[in-house]
Amino acid sequence: KDVEKEREPHVYLSKEEVKEKIQSYNSSVTDKLKMTLNANGIYTGFIKVQMELCRPITVQSSQSQGRCAHSNNETAFYLPDGCVNTLHISSTNTVREVIEALLKKFFVADNPAKFALYKRCHKEDQVYTCKLSDREHPLYLRLVAGPRTEMLSFVLREHETGEVMWEAFSIPELQNFLRILDKEENEQLQILKKRYAAYRDKLEEALGGVWKPG
Repeated sequence: KDVEKEREPHVYLSKEEVKEKIQSYNSSVTDKLKMTLNANGIYTGFIKVQMELCRPITVQSSQSQGRCAHSNNETAFYLPDGCVNTLHISSTNTVREVIEALLKKFFVADNPAKFALYKRCHKEDQVYTCKLSDREHPLYLRLVAGPRTEMLSFVLREHETGEVMWEAFSIPELQNFLRILDKEENEQLQILKKRYAAYRDKLEEALGGVWKPG
């Protein structure tokens, strides 16, 4: 169960502390995704981001796959659940830049302002989820937490419903969303009709057996 957690203060590390942490980090890496410290003090490395998107994303039609609705050269479709993407970034990259890089990698045409990056921490059998500010640095958080994703993982989500910037959506995007919702509503309606028709048949069959003249 996810619960909101207060943001932890950013602790600035000296160059020597960064070097020690990177050495410790790399010694614990099991997937070869190590960090590299440059002479100027900036370090690079990898983060994995899980995509947990409830609403469809808009991409170029030539890149689209899956359930979709078309509009000109763009397509709106749902990203598969549990999709994880690996990004190579530097310690200077901010949350906003990471979101933009993720969208670019998926050829997503949506406004980056529609999305937020969260960190998910596991402590004492609880899952704490906290939305990161645009100015935070994901690679620093990865370095401090270590390479184990069960200790810290990143998740890309849409802003909560009350935080959605609807003005950031284009008219074709909104029309595509409505088409997809109409299609899903009709599909669910047909499922319900079939379910209740089956119930009705069984009830009528049971009633026929009870009242059948002997």
